[in-house]
Amino acid sequence: MFPKLTFVLGGAASGKSQWAENHSLRSGLEPVYLATSRVFDDEIAAKVEVHKSRRREDWLNFEADLILKPVLSGRTANQIILIDCATMWLSNTMMDELDLSAAQTRLLADIAACPCPVVIVSNEVGHGIVPDNALARRFRDAQGRLNMALAAQSDLAVLVVAGLPQVLKGQLQ
Repeated sequence: MFPKLTFVLGGAASGKSQWAENHSLRSGLEPVYLATSRVFDDEIAAKVEVHKSRRREDWLNFEADLILKPVLSGRTANQIILIDCATMWLSNTMMDELDLSAAQTRLLADIAACPCPVVIVSNEVGHGIVPDNALARRFRDAQGRLNMALAAQSDLAVLVVAGLPQVLKGQLQ
């Protein structure tokens, strides 16, 4: 049986999104992609296009930058949804100055209530130096808390380094 929640963690440009896409396709379920990125500049737009170009036409695509429940609750048991990514969702939440604790609680509940398997991608931001400004430190700490909560709720947690999956929790099928 495919894990109810797969948590895919890695550094920037580690291959985590591509691994998560392939993992989702291996499920044999109908793949659904939920993008959380807001496109503010040409660099982000180009990155979004790279992600889109990797996915075949059989992916059902949605965008939601903050409230994921409508997309998650609208799934069926024969689907698998890939959320890419928790880091952009957290950035959006912080930029909109929302209550982080309440938003995180809502996100975790919405994922748990989803009727199909969920794969969620997130950045590991705790391996670097201590940021030099309060906002960056606040973000790093919030990302760490979110990652720990997602890992705790997951059935499978995978750290992707240089494109290689390292299982932290559960078993690959």
